Amino acid sequence: MSDFLKKVDNRTSLAGMNRMELLLFKIRGEQLFGINVFKVREVIRTPAISSVPKADPIIAGVADIRGKTTPMIDLAKSLGLEPIKPEDYLKSLTIVTEFNSSMQGFIVDDVDRIVHLKWDDILPPPDTLTNVNYLTSITRAHDEIVQIVDVEKVLTEVAGTKVAVSDDFIRKNKGVIGDNEFFVLAADDSSVARGQLKSILDKLGVASNILHNGKLALEFLKKWADEAEKGIAGSVNSRILMIISDIEMPEMDGYTLTKCIRKDPRLADLYVVLSSSLSGGFNDNLTKKVGADKFLSKWNPEELGQVIVDRINEATKYSKKK
Repeated sequence: MSDFLKKVDNRTSLAGMNRMELLLFKIRGEQLFGINVFKVREVIRTPAISSVPKADPIIAGVADIRGKTTPMIDLAKSLGLEPIKPEDYLKSLTIVTEFNSSMQGFIVDDVDRIVHLKWDDILPPPDTLTNVNYLTSITRAHDEIVQIVDVEKVLTEVAGTKVAVSDDFIRKNKGVIGDNEFFVLAADDSSVARGQLKSILDKLGVASNILHNGKLALEFLKKWADEAEKGIAGSVNSRILMIISDIEMPEMDGYTLTKCIRKDPRLADLYVVLSSSLSGGFNDNLTKKVGADKFLSKWNPEELGQVIVDRINEATKYSKKK
């Protein structure tokens, strides 16, 4: 089964083309779930698991995977489904993932197949499912509904994530962030990431609009550009400090969003930061290729805060020169 994803690293040519590959799997029934192949290192038979006292209830324990002690997560339990029984672990499969250079194993009943899709085939969940907080998006594969899981949310609930810049950072940069009137546009399909972004920007005193995908962000930018052309508002550049965009999103990914921004003369000079929980040098390379200004791994609050402070400094200096 490890050969199933043996060439995942070679699949990065899809990035930047608004295309992706989705690994389909099943947990506790016939419903198909999906995860972006770029986030998957391999699929293996579930190894022997050692329990961990006082661990989060969804942590089945730890296992040795390729010489690394790896937390093993019962994905069914984390999604509120009937958990896999410990005696059935050895019959199950483990999806080994990597987020921000840390490795995890998600225990599932079965892996179905890999499907090749366009990001515009990946849709936000319908309004009736907006409260299903583990679901980032849905799609269809071979006439079946596929639910794409917000694994970042699962991991955040297990490990906890620092979501705000420190008071010390605010004190050090008080003179910069002060009473600013800057605005940031952001896009991310993960409710966890949107919450983290809002917390960071709010603490920095920066106004923001955080949308669910790249398509919505581009529509927002074009609306503001149209207003500027009609003379009813200032230029987009004068109104927006920066764009912060996830890379993997339904309907339009961050790479495609950036390329569309660079192709529109009214938007071309905007400062664009791309972010991802995926590890790998291809992110830096494609960031440059599509014309983004910076790549950040999700989310180190101080690192993002420093990028915002630096942009405020640049914008302030530019306005004084004018």
